[in-house]
Amino acid sequence: MSRWRPPRPKSSPYVTAQGYQVLEAELKQLWERRKHVTAALSAAAAEGDRSENAEYIYRKKELREIDRRIHYLQKRLPSLTIVSEKPSNQNQVFFGAWVTLETMDGEEVTYRIVGADEIDTSGGLISLDSPLARALLKKNLDDEVVFRQAERELRYYIVDIRY
Repeated sequence: MSRWRPPRPKSSPYVTAQGYQVLEAELKQLWERRKHVTAALSAAAAEGDRSENAEYIYRKKELREIDRRIHYLQKRLPSLTIVSEKPSNQNQVFFGAWVTLETMDGEEVTYRIVGADEIDTSGGLISLDSPLARALLKKNLDDEVVFRQAERELRYYIVDIRY
């Protein structure tokens, strides 16, 4: 059996102004952390036999992870489109909207539609590429939203939209 997997579909290149600032701050913090890891790696390498040096092996792995994330952010940040303007029709769901939904049980949940790099489900931030966000886009207040999740069908009613 091969390990080949098809490439992921490209995520949408949109980001909120706050999300862009968070990504820039993360990149800056990674460069600072890289300096410390490099110094610790040099110290571990000076101890001698590297094949059995756990500190050296750990620091190399940590440096690889930092470099991978820095490389991703350096390629991703220039290609992002910052969306900071509110849409002209604020009664319709677009990128950046906070949408309050009512479930069939009468429970209310609130989500914000953001870029793929800003996802935080615990904070209610969902990706523009997610099935729920795609179902919500261009819907109006009091519309019913139906989408499939795994093997069940979920129904929501849009109670509030704000930007």
